[in-house]
Amino acid sequence: MNLLSHILEHKIVAIVRGAESKDVVQIASALHEGGIKNIEITLNSPNALEAIEKVAKEFKGEMLVGAGTVLDPETARAAILSGAQFILAPTVNIETIKMTKRYGAISIPGAFSPTEILTAYENGADIVKVFPASIGAQYIKDIRGPLPHIPLLPTGGVNLDNIREFDAAGAVGFGIGSSLVNIKREINASYLKELTIKARQYVEAIHSKQKENV
Repeated sequence: MNLLSHILEHKIVAIVRGAESKDVVQIASALHEGGIKNIEITLNSPNALEAIEKVAKEFKGEMLVGAGTVLDPETARAAILSGAQFILAPTVNIETIKMTKRYGAISIPGAFSPTEILTAYENGADIVKVFPASIGAQYIKDIRGPLPHIPLLPTGGVNLDNIREFDAAGAVGFGIGSSLVNIKREINASYLKELTIKARQYVEAIHSKQKENV
């Protein structure tokens, strides 16, 4: 499997932040059933490395598992050794990018300004996470004017109401957090069913847009 092509094809990265390790496989299963093929488990979650390892084994070949909120190269290495196939960060740390690439994983550092975005890309980032994206889709369009060659993945502020706008602005993918996975809810059968339905809505929002463009 080509990891980068997989992320770019399926576009949506579901962000699971703060979930208990025992619940993450169930959450991943519900997302997968709804058509989500990329999941990010943030490292500020309880027993995050254990959760990454479980999901990576359970969904091998079916879903890519990434580690999020990775702030340094040592943590990136630990996550990759636990099964993470892509590494996301809220910031640009060049040594983290280098470590991620050294171990064959996909590097998606977070940046905001044009200078940060270009710096991340020139130092090996495969995709640059534009964070926070709550400023709106127009910002992605504006950035792509002078930097059209850099793949941008807006995160933080993308939801069902605006995902098409971000898609039209030229984003290659979308990081979707609490507007998709709400871990404040009790993780039971009813919630997991709702999660599958919501995941499917996100996938269909992108899929229908692509069909219109054919």
